[in-house]
Amino acid sequence: MKIISVVGARPNFMKIAAIHDAIVSYNSQNNNKIVHLICHTGQHYDEKMSKIFFNDLELPKPDFYLGIGSASHAEQTARIMIEFEKILINERPDLIIVVGDVNSTIACSLTAVKLGIKIAHVEAGLRSFDRTMPEEINRILTDMISDYLFVTEKSGYNNLMSEGIRNDKIFFVGNVMIDTLLKYLPKTRKMNVGDKYKIENKKYCAVTLHRPSNVDNEDNLYKLIDMLNKIAKEIKIIFPIHPRTRKNLIEYGLDRELNKKVILENPLGYLEFINLLENSLFVLTDSGGIQEETTFLNVPCITLRNSTERPVTVEVGTNYLVGENLEKAWEYIQIVLNGKAKIGVIPELWDGKASKRIINILVDKFF
Repeated sequence: MKIISVVGARPNFMKIAAIHDAIVSYNSQNNNKIVHLICHTGQHYDEKMSKIFFNDLELPKPDFYLGIGSASHAEQTARIMIEFEKILINERPDLIIVVGDVNSTIACSLTAVKLGIKIAHVEAGLRSFDRTMPEEINRILTDMISDYLFVTEKSGYNNLMSEGIRNDKIFFVGNVMIDTLLKYLPKTRKMNVGDKYKIENKKYCAVTLHRPSNVDNEDNLYKLIDMLNKIAKEIKIIFPIHPRTRKNLIEYGLDRELNKKVILENPLGYLEFINLLENSLFVLTDSGGIQEETTFLNVPCITLRNSTERPVTVEVGTNYLVGENLEKAWEYIQIVLNGKAKIGVIPELWDGKASKRIINILVDKFF
């Protein structure tokens, strides 16, 4: 059985790392029945950051690197399809595994389905119900053409069923991001990112902001900086800043407006970042995956988005969805600062075994 797994953006690395581990484990007990190849599309093209993530996650060097880089959605998707088609024609895999919702996910899926190659989509069925988000379009289309749909939470299963997907294609397996998190927690807990700034654990908040709706609009970014300055009067902030966010801060002259207690940090590797999250008092973000990681780590998460494709993190986890209402965000921050944050529970099947379930299902279907 030959499988090609696709990674394109940094969140993909953590998911494929867990799947790679599960395949290695399966092969060690079954005479290497699975040939597993990794294709890095280079959608996130920062070579230094890619290398850090591959090293942190002990991933082998990708078998294929497409080097696509930044471009418009249409151009990036087209370039990936052109280059990935060459690999599929040459390798003729039995299956490709795609994860998440980035352009690489839909581009490689479209290429595979037109060549008659089966597709497994990990993190299937997640829906924000906001079609202004490019990721939402990628999620919906990928699910429509995939053969195996692996869901992380029950909302994913319900969404796929309501969209008319056959029940026998859907598998509730849990969350591969948590598989990776659990594997590396012992290592991350030996670090302390706060030491660099002489900040004690739980005496700072972590911030990540990168979505265009938040950081590409000057007015919205100004309001967010104002909010950070307000928070900084109460608690220090460590802000690993996305390159595009930094660029916009400088372009709009807002970097000069930041309180000195807002510490801008370059993007961190996976291990350092998990350490930063776990030791923060709370997290302010517009990310998707961080909502899951903070729920598992029982760290309050204030999410600056109008919708979430991960509702379980709000329903049973530690996530507060506040949209663009910064006054509401401030109310929840005050609740956390006063020691009254909600206590979450770990969602069903977030137990570190999701990737093994996925491989067992695929092997069962193939052999």
